[in-house]
Amino acid sequence: MLRVGIVGMGSWGQALVESVQGKSELLHFTAGHTRTAAKAVAFCSKNNLRQAASYEAMLADPDIDAVLLATPNSLHSQQVVQAAAAGKHVFCEKPFTLNAAAAHTAIDAARRAGIVLGVGFNRRFHPSIVELRNRVRAGRFGVIGSIVAELTATTGFYRAADSWRWSADEEPAGAMAGIGVHLVDAMIDLVGPVKSVMCTAAQRAVERGEDTTSLLLTFESGVSGLAFGSIAATRNFRLAVYGSQAFAEVLTPTMDSFRFLPTVQGKASHLAEVPQPESLEFRGANTARLELEQFARSIAAGEAFPIPLEEVYHGVCVFEAAVKSAASGLPVAVETMDRS
Repeated sequence: MLRVGIVGMGSWGQALVESVQGKSELLHFTAGHTRTAAKAVAFCSKNNLRQAASYEAMLADPDIDAVLLATPNSLHSQQVVQAAAAGKHVFCEKPFTLNAAAAHTAIDAARRAGIVLGVGFNRRFHPSIVELRNRVRAGRFGVIGSIVAELTATTGFYRAADSWRWSADEEPAGAMAGIGVHLVDAMIDLVGPVKSVMCTAAQRAVERGEDTTSLLLTFESGVSGLAFGSIAATRNFRLAVYGSQAFAEVLTPTMDSFRFLPTVQGKASHLAEVPQPESLEFRGANTARLELEQFARSIAAGEAFPIPLEEVYHGVCVFEAAVKSAASGLPVAVETMDRS
């Protein structure tokens, strides 16, 4: 049983703990640390967590095997470096870091220490996404022309006024850090590295900052990508792949629905009867639990977490380019040198 300490017990940190606590045979949380300890007393009591006095105390604790970082984004790189020096495995929430240099530093430290480093792109583990990935890998789409992704939520209406997430230094370019990185990661997973990105961010419905982000991406393979994210719109999700031989999409806020439609053969599609799509339902998946249990399995097996660190690093490069594009109003080339 993997013994984990969590750093940062805001709403998402608490959701991560409760996804596995008392429900998993692979890991459990034993300790927690947060900047405002008083706010976490009831949560820690409910989940049988002892409060660590500091992050450093947690790293020095021989009864903790791994740490989970649900902390402000700007702290991730240094916290990974500290954990690596202490020999603790690390699961870090997204965005991994805010720039490529910080990502390189953290990844290098983890590799030199020989620890397992996982990053919280939980949507990769949903069965609908696995189905889509498998069909892309199997060549079922022919030549892929475009990939389109949408993710929206109402979290912007319910953040505390003093939340660090309102800081443009912690979450630049609107919904990019909270939502956009999920969409970019899904695209990198399916169609590979990004060559350039054009990003726009706007303040539409919340009072404290930008809440809406749109991306136009060009991939090294020639695929084009469109992504839209908002923290001030009705919760929704859609990921669609358009190819010469098939179209598929994952739908619903919880990603339960998968649709696959082969291209009509032998005549132009507007002259042919449209076939019924293949529809699959994958209900009830808890992606937070799926990713954390995979993290535990990777440690037990002495293997890397299945989201390659090269892809994590490239995603940070895309994030950094998107932030620059939103500020300049111009497309920005994505760093292609593999420093990871």
